[in-house]
Amino acid sequence: MIQQERNFGREARDTRHRGAAADVVSGGRTIEVKAFGGWLRAQGALLLEARQVREAARNADFYVYVVENVAQGDPEKFELRVIGGPQLRALLARGKEHRYFEIPLRAAAYAKLPHLGE
Repeated sequence: MIQQERNFGREARDTRHRGAAADVVSGGRTIEVKAFGGWLRAQGALLLEARQVREAARNADFYVYVVENVAQGDPEKFELRVIGGPQLRALLARGKEHRYFEIPLRAAAYAKLPHLGE
């Protein structure tokens, strides 16, 4: 995603794991990237964190980049959709807040979890 933004002539940088509301800052844009193994339309909902919704409401340059079809593995077959501006605000107006807990799970702990049937 960073390289694609740079290809458009925007200076992009990764903001993940730095307390930012989104994954990338690029040429004034704040971009949250959502990847789906299949198609978002099959899921029927786009999940955003409460802080991302707040940021999108106050920042006209907040975008959600939806990357679909990633499970098949060939980047040439990925599909990218861009949601921003009035489209994003209209979608946010229809959103419903749900609460969830983020449970940290380290790779080493995950590797020790049993497989089904063990």
